[in-house]
Amino acid sequence: MSTDRIIKTLGLVGGGVIGSGWAARALAQGLDVVAYDPAPAGEATLVAAVENAWPALERMGLAEGASRDRLRFVRSVAEVAAAADFIQENAPEREELKRGLLAEIDAGCGPDVIIASSSSGLLPSRIQSECRHPERVVIGHPFNPVYLLPLVEVVPGERTAAETVERAAAFYRSIGMRPLRMRKEIEGYLSDRLQEALWREALHLVNEGIATTEDIDDAIVYGPGLRYAFMGTCLTFHLAGGAGGMAHMLDQFGPALKLPWTKLVAPELTRELRDRMVEGTAAQADGRSVAELERWRDDCLIRLIEALAPVRHERPA
Repeated sequence: MSTDRIIKTLGLVGGGVIGSGWAARALAQGLDVVAYDPAPAGEATLVAAVENAWPALERMGLAEGASRDRLRFVRSVAEVAAAADFIQENAPEREELKRGLLAEIDAGCGPDVIIASSSSGLLPSRIQSECRHPERVVIGHPFNPVYLLPLVEVVPGERTAAETVERAAAFYRSIGMRPLRMRKEIEGYLSDRLQEALWREALHLVNEGIATTEDIDDAIVYGPGLRYAFMGTCLTFHLAGGAGGMAHMLDQFGPALKLPWTKLVAPELTRELRDRMVEGTAAQADGRSVAELERWRDDCLIRLIEALAPVRHERPA
């Protein structure tokens, strides 16, 4: 596999929420994008999503050559495979579907083209298993909105070449992302496993009538969420130990781990619980459409990113 291929065209298979996010980010970085989605309205949906994201990207600053006109929608996986220098697959999260789709992409593109899957939890060793060149297949799991959030988890399978991981990480860095290389493959990877624990606990709290969806969101937004934005979980608890740091925190609060404070097994998703979640979040949305909420979210994220930019890589004096 060549290590010096210049990536000028990003290929996308799947143009939904994640695929369109990749498209918007790549276009804003001055790349060409060639995309395919089998849905009848796939092209219109993709174009509309990029249009909705573009004002936020303009605020963040467009790279030289950035243009929505560099998006080209094609009619087959084969056309994407033939045209792209790097391919990002964004199909629904079904192992059999992804396994076959990756094999189809693999059969149609050059041997030095990396194929990354946006899977949010499937094992790469399984979905790369039918490829002729599994060594160039890797997970590149982004976070929504892909065009603003920089994190991308890079997860190799058993047959993924180390060189593929290096090149994929380099590409993601080149389009303004922060690649997090997973040391071992595991279902759900890293960030989603952490989010899932919080999500399961939230479902229990709503199910038992302890809190509303708004209560739960406020509990994060006005508390730990502010610290998480620049400090994360482990460093936050290090500070919770005072001068003794993490050692003192664990010694003092470690026994609390035995207390029944959490329920990691998910509750039964009954119709009643489903309705509570739907009704609660609908009340929070307060009549605003998803597109309106996306623009509001983007504005909040940009303000936060801009505010944190000067201190993101600083060490406390």
